[in-house]
Amino acid sequence: MYYFGDPEIWLPFVFAALMGASILIYVVLDGFDLGVGVLFPFAEADEKDRMIASIGPFWDANETWLVLAIGLMLVAFPAAHGEILTALYLPVTIMLIGLILRGVAFEFRAKAPAPHKRAWNNAFFAGSLMTSLSQGFMLGMYVMGLEWTWLNTGFAVLTAVFLTVGYSFIGATWVIHKTDEHLQRKAVDWAKGGIWGLVLGIGAISLATPFVSARIFDKWFSWPEALYLAPLPILSGLLVVWLWSMLRRMPFAEDRYSWLPFAAATALWVLAFAGMAYSFYPYVVPEQLTIYEAASAPESLFIILIGTCVVLPTIMGYTILAYTVFRGKATELRYD
Repeated sequence: MYYFGDPEIWLPFVFAALMGASILIYVVLDGFDLGVGVLFPFAEADEKDRMIASIGPFWDANETWLVLAIGLMLVAFPAAHGEILTALYLPVTIMLIGLILRGVAFEFRAKAPAPHKRAWNNAFFAGSLMTSLSQGFMLGMYVMGLEWTWLNTGFAVLTAVFLTVGYSFIGATWVIHKTDEHLQRKAVDWAKGGIWGLVLGIGAISLATPFVSARIFDKWFSWPEALYLAPLPILSGLLVVWLWSMLRRMPFAEDRYSWLPFAAATALWVLAFAGMAYSFYPYVVPEQLTIYEAASAPESLFIILIGTCVVLPTIMGYTILAYTVFRGKATELRYD
């Protein structure tokens, strides 16, 4: 436990990094399948089947990363877990209802009689929308310090809308990669519209975050920190321009580079997450609790770390296996 130095310093940092990585992976992976659900009203009946087939092998495993992130917070930072979930009890409840609804709808829409299929499609869309909006609302409240004021609530509602559009954008890029012909062309149009919602969402959070506290403002606008951090907004801007330029020319002949929009969208999420992580470190509850104050005892963290070293590679292994086995275009959805 003392091999890497003071365990009261390195263990909380390691668990904060693991929790952050789990949240980021969840946002990217479950973000695209939530986005596919949000796009359901814009698709025809046969297109919905193809869209479901594109996420069928992955969506359940994607949600494992959310369970891992919340589990790590509970065991490693119990004080923060209590503070955050107490402040966000209502949106967390809505998110869980949404996750249950879309999970049930996913299974029943393919097995219900034809007259009932539309109702389950609507339930899948409603569950996806509830989950996306609640996650965006929680993000907005977290950025604003978890205080329920009219201003903070209004910002959280705005963030909820922008995150949902951002999910629809990365969902559209996934559909571009996993489908072809008419549905792929339609997904390109969806992505063209969604990219601006994502840009507005990232921009709103990026502009609001430095003004939440003087500490965050100084971290971004002091010299020479501002110079070191300049690559984050510059790279993000270049990615957006490149994505827009590429989407305007897609689909390419012989379906070349259909994976590039999804890869670029993922890079955009990573850059945005890196900026947020830098802003709030070392706080796990904004301006209230640091990761070192909220952490469990070093002895407990070390035992948990041993278990994490077994569980985390297992989750990563079956995630990689699923995406490897089911690579390529989504085929016809069949349950017989």
